[in-house]
Amino acid sequence: MLASTAWAQSVAPGFPAPARTAHAVVPHAASCHNGASFDRFLAGLKQQALADGVSQRAIGEAAPYLVYDQGIVNRDRGQRVFGQVFTEFSGRMAAPYRMQQGQAHIRTYAAAFARAEKEYGVPPAVIAAFWGLESDFGANMGNLPTLRSLVSLAYDCRRSERFIGETIAALKIIDRGDLTPEEMIGSWAGELGQTQFLPTHYFTYAVDYGGHRNLLSNPEDVIGSTANYIASGLKWRRGEPWLQEVRVTAPNDFPWDQADLTIRLPRSKWARLGVKYSDGRPLPDDEMPASLLLPMGRNGPAFLAYANFAAYTEWNNSLIYSTTAGYLATRIAGAPPMQRPTAHVAQLPFSELRELQQLLVRAGYDVGKIDGVMGQQSRSAVKAMQIKYGLPADSWPTAELLARMRGPRAQPATAAAAQSVR
Repeated sequence: MLASTAWAQSVAPGFPAPARTAHAVVPHAASCHNGASFDRFLAGLKQQALADGVSQRAIGEAAPYLVYDQGIVNRDRGQRVFGQVFTEFSGRMAAPYRMQQGQAHIRTYAAAFARAEKEYGVPPAVIAAFWGLESDFGANMGNLPTLRSLVSLAYDCRRSERFIGETIAALKIIDRGDLTPEEMIGSWAGELGQTQFLPTHYFTYAVDYGGHRNLLSNPEDVIGSTANYIASGLKWRRGEPWLQEVRVTAPNDFPWDQADLTIRLPRSKWARLGVKYSDGRPLPDDEMPASLLLPMGRNGPAFLAYANFAAYTEWNNSLIYSTTAGYLATRIAGAPPMQRPTAHVAQLPFSELRELQQLLVRAGYDVGKIDGVMGQQSRSAVKAMQIKYGLPADSWPTAELLARMRGPRAQPATAAAAQSVR
């Protein structure tokens, strides 16, 4: 999944829509294709599809839709990051109405949910949460020709190989008889269906729960296919939890550097450190491993993230999105609303997050792309610098840390320290 339609509409209102001209704009020859024109590139893509088993009939049916749209490429290049803290984002995306709709859909399609859970081991609430976040249960799937989006992104040089594969997968979907080219309407990024599958996922994981595989209009197929993808593609562990809200009862003495998705401790160990369920109940005294997840640092909400939480970060690597999806699933399953921070948790502006990343790189740490997004690499580097400066090492970027790194005390990290957070 590149970006859910419902999510994109929620956090990016008014984002300019891609061009929808009747005649596609002919692009300049792309350097990554040895200067080949789009028509020449497309001829090669069709030959590659034939070699990969797609029939000439399917390619012929799709041909009128395999046209270039510069507006799609512009939109892909112009994606923006919206700076929302977790409580703000989850408050919008995991709102009570979406929880209630999820519960209602579980009742309406009880047989399909029961079948999916029996076959794949994925709880109904987990499926329903993704369904609601990705498209508001089919209400917002996008309205753009999928083949046009895919082939335009395939010709663009940024992720060409990936979208060549997605275009061929879309042709295989047509060849299999799941959808016709004109039925392939979806998001600008080429995703299809009510849980926004890329064509490779659609072709691999779509199952038939009612006639033929149709993830655009058949809710039963949506339920079964989403369960199949979560179980088979994302390695869901049957019968295990995914996320539970907790609280730290002794924050002044807590080893905040242990709060990291890369660190797993038995629940018995977390209990001894003073972690309890949010309602004050003790954690089980067992060896089930879990990570302490602090999406807003030590002053924000806290969760135990289990092995199944990896399915969420694989679905979408945005920590805010994945935590929201896991939290919404717990709400649909009957968990109470999470506790809100007792005080305001400040988030650095986007420009300062990028500056912090630049300073971390200058200090010798690998943060991945300098984009203002606090992914796992950036959070690990932040934690290392917090340890260096004697600050609570909760991986949350603060104005105090930025000020320290701007000052004369900021020294390059040792090679060993830099390596430790990569």
